[in-house]
Amino acid sequence: MNDFDVIVIGAGASGLMSAIEAGKRGRSVLVLDHNSRIGEKIRISGGGRCNFTNRDSSPGHYLSQNPHFCKSALSRFTSADFLGLLAEHRIKVEERAHGQMFCAGGAKSVVDMLEREARAANVLIRMESPLVDVHRDGAFRVRLSRGTLTAASLVVASGGLSYPKLGATDFARTLAVRFGIGVTDLRPGLVPLILTGTETEAFRNLSGISIASVVRLGRAEFRENVLFTHRGLSGPAILQASSYWKEGQTLEIDLLPGADTRALLLGQQGTRRTLFAVLADHLPRRFVEAWLDKRGGAKMPAALSTSKLERLAEELHHWRLRPDATEGFEKAEVTVGGIDTRELSSQTMESRKVPGLYFAGECVDVTGHLGGYNLQWAWSSGWTAGRYA
Repeated sequence: MNDFDVIVIGAGASGLMSAIEAGKRGRSVLVLDHNSRIGEKIRISGGGRCNFTNRDSSPGHYLSQNPHFCKSALSRFTSADFLGLLAEHRIKVEERAHGQMFCAGGAKSVVDMLEREARAANVLIRMESPLVDVHRDGAFRVRLSRGTLTAASLVVASGGLSYPKLGATDFARTLAVRFGIGVTDLRPGLVPLILTGTETEAFRNLSGISIASVVRLGRAEFRENVLFTHRGLSGPAILQASSYWKEGQTLEIDLLPGADTRALLLGQQGTRRTLFAVLADHLPRRFVEAWLDKRGGAKMPAALSTSKLERLAEELHHWRLRPDATEGFEKAEVTVGGIDTRELSSQTMESRKVPGLYFAGECVDVTGHLGGYNLQWAWSSGWTAGRYA
């Protein structure tokens, strides 16, 4: 006789959602977490306002070695479903740009709602309960410092490596390796990039300047703001691209997307306006000064050849930079990579090799874009695991 039908490791978004759904099915459920409070990452999402989903949570907004894996979970528990759950609890929401959905009353309202739902489903939650060991001999045996608990099913929803200050660990990866389950390489995602070298030294004093740009990396392209920092680049467009970036790759930034910069510069050849004056009409003045300083200064277009002006226009639309590194998991919003999706059923989130073992949320190799997509994956994958665990 097991102590519980289901033990869930992790009291975050995916763990709580899986526990709630399993509890609704009449399963006896225990949630374990080493933190002191549930939903720590939910609380900081969206700057504390909880960007809990995106109206357009389609598979195209997710990065994975198997881009089709997320389709099943996302289609079965959608952003509309989560919005419906919030409406049941009379939680007011706000829609912002690009379909991003926020809580009008802050992230705590979502955490409180999940706690109420868990209580209604008779889910038992034990915080400050670090795991010592997990093994399986028919049942799953979860050893804590205060004894061992058993369950027929185990849901691992312990997150990734991002935000180590909130207690992030590599528990899911370590457990998967122990059970012979494949994992992919892990790297920081949605994270600022570090720049060094002569091309970027001139921009060190531009910290805080933001430019509406298009950032390209391979086939990935993001049109949002680029923010200069004291160590390199951040802002939504850079954070998006960072999830795709690997060491040694070059970013391309279009500083004037949609503009005919060639015509703009060549059209000034008959005037006495300087390049600085022309470009400062379209870009922050401090940036223009630094950018032109690396390219011969603020001369008048009339003093430059047509080919030189064309090269400048080309650079403004195809500014190439090679980052040295990211700011690491300490500053990353998500972890890219995780449990290899080939090891899991997309219909149930269950391991193909270990019956009764499920994985959900950030620990799986599915990473969303910026804007509520990662929390939606947590809700969807957690709901799916909870329906079968």
